[in-house]
This record gives sequence, structure tokens and C-alpha cells, in this order.
Amino acid sequence: MSKRDYYEILEISRTATDQEIKSSYRKLALKYHPDRNPGDRTAEEKFKEAAEAYAILSDGDKRARYDRFGHAGVGGGPQGFDPSQFSGFEDIFGGLGDIFGFGGGNRRSGPQRGADLRYDLEIKFEQAAKGVETHVQIPRQETCETCNGNGAAPGTSPTTCPQCRGTGQLRYQQGFFTVARTCGQCRGNGKVISKPCAACHGSGTVERTKKLTVKIPAGIATGQRLRLAGDGEAGTHGGPHGDLYVVIFVREHEFFQRDGNHLHCTVPLPLTTLALGADIKVPGIDGEHTVKVPESTQTGTTFRLRGKGMPDVSGRGHGDLLVTVQAVTPKKLTKDQRTLLEQLAATLPDTTVKPSVRDEDAERGIFDKVKDIFG
Repeated sequence: MSKRDYYEILEISRTATDQEIKSSYRKLALKYHPDRNPGDRTAEEKFKEAAEAYAILSDGDKRARYDRFGHAGVGGGPQGFDPSQFSGFEDIFGGLGDIFGFGGGNRRSGPQRGADLRYDLEIKFEQAAKGVETHVQIPRQETCETCNGNGAAPGTSPTTCPQCRGTGQLRYQQGFFTVARTCGQCRGNGKVISKPCAACHGSGTVERTKKLTVKIPAGIATGQRLRLAGDGEAGTHGGPHGDLYVVIFVREHEFFQRDGNHLHCTVPLPLTTLALGADIKVPGIDGEHTVKVPESTQTGTTFRLRGKGMPDVSGRGHGDLLVTVQAVTPKKLTKDQRTLLEQLAATLPDTTVKPSVRDEDAERGIFDKVKDIFG
């Protein structure tokens, strides 16, 4: 049977960052770990499959070979894969014993910090330039008010697990070694709930939509993110909330092009304006600006207006506004306009291109040379 794609297994894109790979694997490992799904062969296989995918994609060299050659580039993946054997597994979960009871102390019965959340927010170019205060609706897990987060029905409370006596682990002696497994009765919590809360079904948290205010600073750019501390999901067993990260996407502007804090724009001008010179008005993010165009200005010339670009998101100054002037040729001339232009042309120097030639090339025209170049 063909192996599934590692990116598909971890439910991530092929451009996922190391942190996104790690986060997705952690979520799947917690969901499908055998201690949480005793006797469930499907969950056990998904757990091993996710661990195998992470072992490859978390390693830069292995990931590069996999991206190029697929499963063949990484030997098709190990058989009988043991997730506790590859480097990095313990780092992800802060110690195997802490999460799954593979040794060490157990922390699952203590407070656990809530998950961080991400929200992608699209804003207008003008909002990025001036800053804006907006509101977002975030669905998240919040502490159940009915049971105050302990998961037990009102009037009752969790009791110490009789099987592990509150440690969350069961230990077995095998020769010189002591093997620890997560307690199956309390699933490592050290507490059991005889009568679950009807509102949260014993989880201690419920999903609600929270309206939050987001203050976006002037000068923010696409890809930058804002951290709202404590606005992520609720923790368990009295643990703190996680954080909310708002990732910004700025719409493109029809006139300005952004380069860091600098702004670029192109202004079309008549030939007469470039030739005679003039003071022109150009738009900016904070109103109109005057640009002095000297006479005999060539098309494509760029003028720099210092400090008239985007504000720095840290509040330290502004970028520049760079204005490029572009000559516009009339599409249709009146009889009088043509006469005037012909009179002007008669007074201007002859600008016909006359290529310099030497020796044997003297008899050859420019078009013959072009033919030779392009065959």
C-alpha cells in the first residue's frame, strides 16, 4: 500500500514553517496518543504515522530530500516506528514523562496554559498608513462558568483517582527498570469526575465567540503580527489563557507602491510641462505635496520628497515619497496642434540616430548590422 504524503498527514502546506510543523504534530500526537485512546488501533496507527512524518519534516536535510524525491529520498520511512526514539520528540512535549508518562514527573494534573490562536486580518492601505482601531470576532475555548473550569457538576468536585492515587501515572518494575504509564482511569489528570458538568461535558471549557478590539499602529506592513496577551484559549485546571496573534495583510494601492517605508508613484505629464517646467501637485498619505519640475526635465526622472512616505511602525520617522514623471504623448492632434509641433520640430536639433562606422563597416547601414546580430 502506498504511503500517504507527510504534509497531508500533518495537515499543513508544503511551505509550512518549522513552528507550524511542530505545532501541528503536537496537536495530532495529543489527539491520537494510545494513552488517550486505549485499544483503538486506528488512533495508534495515526499516532505513529504523524510521528514518522514529523521525524522527516522537522529535519532540514531530510525534508529537502523528501521535497525533491518523495518517500524514496528518505528511505520510505522506518518500519515499526517508535516516536520516542527520534531526536526532538521530548523537546516538543516538554519531557515525555510530563505528557505521556514515559518516565519523569507528571504535570497534567496541574494548571496547563491555553493554546495560542491566530487571526488573519486584511486592512486597507490607508488604514496601514494612518493606523486604525478595529474589532474582530474570535471563536475560542473559555473557562466554563458553570463548574469554574473543574469539569464537575455543580455541588460536586473532582476526586483523587483511586488507581494512581493522584499521581497520574502507574509504575511497573521490570528487572532493573521502572516503567511508567499514564493512568488509564484518570488519563494522567490525577483526578476523576464522577458526575461531569452538563455545560462543558467535563472538559472545563466551552466554546464562545469573543469580540476584541485591535489597535493597529501606523506603518504596519503585510506579514507583521500583533500579539494580544491572554486573549487565546483558556487554560485547563486553572492555567492561564494563551495569546492571540493577529497577522496583518495590507491591500495593494492603485497609485502607490510600497518599498519598506518608502512610497513610489508615477505621474503622467504633458511634453510641454517637462519641456517648460512647472510646479505640480502630487497626492500623499497626508495630503497633497508640491513638486517643482525644472524645464527640460527628461521622462523617467524621479524626485524624492523626504519624510513623506510611510511612517515607521516603531514610531521613528517616515520613509520618503519618490515621484517619477512620465511623458504622455497626445493620441490625437488637431490641425493647429500638428502645425505648431511641426514648426517646433523644424527649430530643434536633428536627433536622428547616425551610428559611427569604421573602415570596412563604412558602407554598411545600421539595419544590415542588426540583421547580422539576429541572424
